[in-house]
Amino acid sequence: MRECALSPFKHSTFTVMWTAALISNIGTWMHSVGAGWLITTLSPTPLIIALVQTATTLPVFLFALPAGALADIFNRRTLLLLTNGFMLAAALLFAALVWMELITAESLLLFTFLLGAGAAFMAPAWQAMIPEMVPREELPQAVALGGISINLSRAVGPALAGMLIGVYGMVLPFAANAVSFVVIIAALLWWKYQIPAVSHALPPEHVVSAMKTGIRYAWHSRPLKYTMWHVSGYMFFANAVWGLLPIIAKNQFSADAAFFGWLMSAIGIGAIAGALFLPRLKNRLNANQLVATGSMITALMTRYFATGSDSLLAIIAGFIFGVGWILVLATVNVSAQQALPDWVRARGLAVFLMVFFGSMSLGTTFWGWLAGATSIMHALVVASIGAIVFVGLSYRFKLQQGKHLNFAPSLHWPEPMVHGRVTYEAGPVIIQIRYHVADKDRDNFLSAIYRLKTARQRGGAYRWGVYEDAAHSGYFIEHFAEESWLAHMRHHERVTHVDKALQDAVLAFHQDKNPPEVQHFIAAYPSKKQSLSNR
Repeated sequence: MRECALSPFKHSTFTVMWTAALISNIGTWMHSVGAGWLITTLSPTPLIIALVQTATTLPVFLFALPAGALADIFNRRTLLLLTNGFMLAAALLFAALVWMELITAESLLLFTFLLGAGAAFMAPAWQAMIPEMVPREELPQAVALGGISINLSRAVGPALAGMLIGVYGMVLPFAANAVSFVVIIAALLWWKYQIPAVSHALPPEHVVSAMKTGIRYAWHSRPLKYTMWHVSGYMFFANAVWGLLPIIAKNQFSADAAFFGWLMSAIGIGAIAGALFLPRLKNRLNANQLVATGSMITALMTRYFATGSDSLLAIIAGFIFGVGWILVLATVNVSAQQALPDWVRARGLAVFLMVFFGSMSLGTTFWGWLAGATSIMHALVVASIGAIVFVGLSYRFKLQQGKHLNFAPSLHWPEPMVHGRVTYEAGPVIIQIRYHVADKDRDNFLSAIYRLKTARQRGGAYRWGVYEDAAHSGYFIEHFAEESWLAHMRHHERVTHVDKALQDAVLAFHQDKNPPEVQHFIAAYPSKKQSLSNR
């Protein structure tokens, strides 16, 4: 790689944390291979084997959103230390049970779920801390090196686990995973982390409120919804291979744990190769074409695994599968990042991860059930055909729509006039805006204001409408409601330049010289004393 791509390594904090993350990821992949192989000796049914992958991914679907909210609100280093301490304890206990030969299929799934839950709470905080390790201008290189770390660990961890199982027995990969958490805890303790000094004019959000905000934004963001549509279908069909790979290796290729490790490594090496080749492909293919290409590659390799029997060809197929895998994942991850402003990035990405890993969990469970009900071959053939059909259905949903959008705060809303009794907790709040529009512009005005609707909802509005005066043609009222005065003041801070452009398009139809009149109405209730006197 070019020197500029390695520039984040000039910073000792990034180098130490990147190395610790690499070791931790290697340990995670060693556990994944060990658990995948161990379950074949405990319960060789396709459904139970596929449930190992489900137990790994389901926690992210369940916990990503609260984890994202916590990462935005609390000290991220403390959160990471607590999470890794929990994962260390779980990994040590699991390794001890394997060593004492007390492990069962049920306990294996339980501990895999617990470790997946730890990973779910770790991911948002870790990603949010990367900008604090390097200067802003080196952030793209730091993110790219993080992706290489994941795929490098995918190449090294499975092969190492396969060799350890073959030479020393089943317990060592799980013990090594426990040691990897010690490494990352030591790195976090070494880092003299300083909490970013940010001046907030408004009080911090509560966790539940922050979660609701993230869901609301994702629901009303077309660029993010289109991205999640692509990733949900791809992960559902592609995970037929991930969920069934251990039993494919053992039954179809009559292989041992070492071959399974090499097969997993081949996928990781293919992903690294695809990541290195991706910049050239980006010059020739747009985002949708890249995802379609990667999807077709993984679909064809899924079809090979349905009937293939040659071990060498299986390794090659795994490599090619990894290339297709990274083409899709790298593209949709960038699309998700580009769809979000900074103020909701962690929570928006958490919703994206929920869809991502939820589809993985659903896919591995479904394909495991189908393989048990029919056969592995039939499940993989159906998955490959389904993936190809989905490419055709999803291609029209454009990816990376946020690439050229300005999500920086515009701060163009004026400070509202309030009386002295208004508190942050007061609400709900109704905002009412009056427009005067020429009859000839009526339809264009309504089209523009309905495009503005989603911007209001992304910022916090939960009810919206526009009405025309029955007695006077061309006079309109737009109104939207927000949960509290504090929620509305947060909306003031969160309006972006994208939202401003939509608002300007509406204001262009306003006929009066003065800007539209804006009024704020806060829910009014009788005092407690008055309420008691009326009883």
